Amino acid sequence: MKLDETKITKAIVETYFKKLLDTLEVDVAVVGGGPAGLTAAYYLSKEKAKVALFERKLSLGGGMWGGGMMFNEIVVQDRGKELLDEFDIRTKEQEKGYYTADSIECVTTIASKTVKSGAKIFNLISAEDVMMEDGKVTGVVLNWTSVEMANLHVDPLAIRSKYVIDATGHASEIAHIIQKKIGPKLSTKSGKVEGEKSMCAHVGEESLEANTKEVYPGVYVAGMAANAVFGSPRMGAIFGGMLLSGKRAADIIKDKIK
Repeated sequence: MKLDETKITKAIVETYFKKLLDTLEVDVAVVGGGPAGLTAAYYLSKEKAKVALFERKLSLGGGMWGGGMMFNEIVVQDRGKELLDEFDIRTKEQEKGYYTADSIECVTTIASKTVKSGAKIFNLISAEDVMMEDGKVTGVVLNWTSVEMANLHVDPLAIRSKYVIDATGHASEIAHIIQKKIGPKLSTKSGKVEGEKSMCAHVGEESLEANTKEVYPGVYVAGMAANAVFGSPRMGAIFGGMLLSGKRAADIIKDKIK
């Protein structure tokens, strides 16, 4: 069969825009496709929630790809290993309580299972604002990342969601947008993003799940965004807490949706 270039183009455009149109109104908009965002989207979709995930970069996985200092292995502890077992990701116990996993296997497997669970993932799209109504965030305002990078004056578009998860990592972008546009009204001590503290792996890991909660009506923080918003330490190349944080965000929100 002779290939027809316009049919290829038509297939891509029609399929993509059908997917996009179907996500103009969702239960949950996840901003950030790192380990916490992907895990949250996976568990929510498994519970039949309608989920769209937006990642500003070309690739998913956040910092997990590079492991620690570009050594593409990650470390998890017992509870993190249990979660990786659920994804059928291989782990190896290096010494008691410390398990390694191949970071490439982790990212590709979690991303694949997230898509297959029903979540819709859009890469190369950035959230530049939030939608507000009656003091609650009701969606995200989106633009192509290339528009942002080129500093072009192009108006964005928006999708509506019942809940938003800020899983944008150290930058905690959604929380910062709210702080900038609305003022110090976050559910933190100062009402602002407290800022991530220097590395303390033990405290950082323990803090992540506790910090995974609603930071503003309609908005939850997960992963490193949670520690950055609530002022807890970073933890380096140990990823169990980030995965567990994504699952906790999903558990909280799925009960609210039901």
